[in-house]
Amino acid sequence: MSGLSFIKMHGLGNDFVIIDARQAPVAITADDARAIADRRTGVGCDQLIVLERAKANGAGAFMRIRNADGGVTAACGNAARCVAALLMEESGEDRARIETEAGVLAAQRKDGGVMLDFGPARFEWRDIPLSAAADTLHLPIEMGPLRDPAACSMGNPHATFFVDDAEAVDLEALGPALEHHEMFPERANIGIAQVIGPGEIRLRVWERGAGVTRACGTGASAAVVSGHRRGLIGREVRTILDGGSLMIEWRQSDGHVLMTGPVAISFTATLDPSLLSGEQAR
Repeated sequence: MSGLSFIKMHGLGNDFVIIDARQAPVAITADDARAIADRRTGVGCDQLIVLERAKANGAGAFMRIRNADGGVTAACGNAARCVAALLMEESGEDRARIETEAGVLAAQRKDGGVMLDFGPARFEWRDIPLSAAADTLHLPIEMGPLRDPAACSMGNPHATFFVDDAEAVDLEALGPALEHHEMFPERANIGIAQVIGPGEIRLRVWERGAGVTRACGTGASAAVVSGHRRGLIGREVRTILDGGSLMIEWRQSDGHVLMTGPVAISFTATLDPSLLSGEQAR
């Protein structure tokens, strides 16, 4: 895999290394992903994305996702928007479809950025999943100043805590324990949401396998869905993350969650073979 090309992209600072393996298969191991994602000795990213040939009709690519810790995840909204931008540039069209482990996602250009249709959010405890039956709108979890989160799945598990001041929460200290709470058998992404008004929230996210992230599209979507279910906010909400803002709409007509925001290419390059050799510094 000497000289393997990649594109570094980001959505609001949520950053990705994207490898196009549609023409020639590429096997990326968990160790490879950790080495590439390392911000001191690798390229640095929140997630590593490998594009493969799609099986679904009309999809431009299958998107395989590994977190910075090497673990596999089924969904990443900002990564899907970045991939959609690449596919639209490639095709010259304003729409794209991406196949993922969580299903086929539709995207289109909108407001100078990319809008992604996640499909419907899921609330049933087995879908998230939880380790036992529970009211997903009020989970019996309490840790430090945080309590009573709401949970939903956006293709990956999310727990959102609603607080008076999102900045006051020590997310780096609480995030790891909450991610691995016994109620989440597949771990969970943890959101800290502060309601500013019916159409605006402030959100900070601890992303499973990546830590505190500047933006999380599925996290923003989960926070808006959970906030609306609790009657705290409307269905169209500006979500302010560390890296900028995403517009989230939980569409009433069909229950689909739509996310709109910017994407950008940081640079293109080739991977040093040492990052894929297993001999890199740990």
